[in-house]
Amino acid sequence: MAQNVDWVTLVENCPAGDGWGPSVTSDTTLNGVPYAPFSKGDKLGRMADWTADGKGQDGRGGRQQYNRNYRDQQVYGASHAVTFNAPPAEDESSFSVVSNTRDSTKTRYGRGAVFTRGGRGGARGGRGDARGGRTTATRGGAAGGRGGYGGFDSRGGRGGAGGRGGRRFGWKDYDKPARNRDASINIRPDWKMLEEIDFNRLAKLNLETDEGEDVDSYGFLYYYDRSYDKAPVKNAEKKLTAIDRAAYNVTTSSDPVIQELAEKDEAQIFATDSILSMIMCAPRSVYSWDVVIVRQGNKIFLDKRDNAALDMVTVNENAADAPLEASEGSKDTVNQPSALAEEATYINHNFANQVVLEGNSKVDMPNSNPFYNASEDTDPPASKAYKYRRFDLSTSDEEPVHLIVRTEVDAVQKNAISGEDQYLTVKALNEFDSKAQ
Repeated sequence: MAQNVDWVTLVENCPAGDGWGPSVTSDTTLNGVPYAPFSKGDKLGRMADWTADGKGQDGRGGRQQYNRNYRDQQVYGASHAVTFNAPPAEDESSFSVVSNTRDSTKTRYGRGAVFTRGGRGGARGGRGDARGGRTTATRGGAAGGRGGYGGFDSRGGRGGAGGRGGRRFGWKDYDKPARNRDASINIRPDWKMLEEIDFNRLAKLNLETDEGEDVDSYGFLYYYDRSYDKAPVKNAEKKLTAIDRAAYNVTTSSDPVIQELAEKDEAQIFATDSILSMIMCAPRSVYSWDVVIVRQGNKIFLDKRDNAALDMVTVNENAADAPLEASEGSKDTVNQPSALAEEATYINHNFANQVVLEGNSKVDMPNSNPFYNASEDTDPPASKAYKYRRFDLSTSDEEPVHLIVRTEVDAVQKNAISGEDQYLTVKALNEFDSKAQ
């Protein structure tokens, strides 16, 4: 049987310089205890952390964000030389661990969106305008009230709960023709600008005037058919019927009655109701238009051009989904603004003639229709009365300023209580399907 070897004695008898193993130096020992070098930026934690997310904070798996809330997946001190780094016995490069973290269901937002608490809101929607880019809602609540949570849509959709975002484009909006706002007339470079009024100032203008007085009346009126006020019954709806009646839309300076009143010096300013209504709607109108101002001595006439936009009735002019101009080669020419305006004007003309009761019962004005000539016009005149009204626009007694306006009335009806005649203006509201364009 082999004799037991005294290893302690054997080690003690070995020379000091012929030993084996790592040399003991002061660089890798602390009070005689070996240790591994480390970085002061590393935090003391668990030896193995299986709960940290392997992706970056933006969820795109790109470059990892090293901030104070992020911990590296590598072992602390791995960036330095490890003293006791023994080679692995097996290749562990293909080894992976299944994450045991709970993945909660999250709403998927637009590409490039950042969803953070707060919301600056504002008219442009967060910090992402309609030009695109990343929409970021930061913490705070300025320029749009308080915001619940920031918005989404990286193309300028909702920028924050505190305010509206940019325009959200729909399917093939890029392929739709743009809304062209061509000028109604060509501005010449030699024209001199006398006054410029912005829309904000124009919308606040107001002038208190007294009740107008009737100067004279022309034409005749039929009574209104009250059956059109009732709700239509199924299979008994009254369809629009084309009725040939002579109607006129004469400009101010060509009106023989206004010319006669101007010679009598009845007022200093003359206009029609359609021209004044267009001027009053200037802050809200979208389509281009112009008014011709003619001055003769101390008289001013507000005129319109022949076949101008003032003669047409627009459709959804200032709506959110206004009609678009038809693109070249497009077959959809029905819903373009010019076609809709022509249709609406045709409807208004025929509807006003259809809702009156033509017969012997009519109301004649003191004077006949000033524009109707029986020898030239083949169609009978329409039910129309022209009332010339005068308004006092004077701001002081030293400079009297009066306005005479030609107004139009379409029908008359009896008051249900007093039995007196009441004048009516009949209009038809035409709409179109914005989804069809």
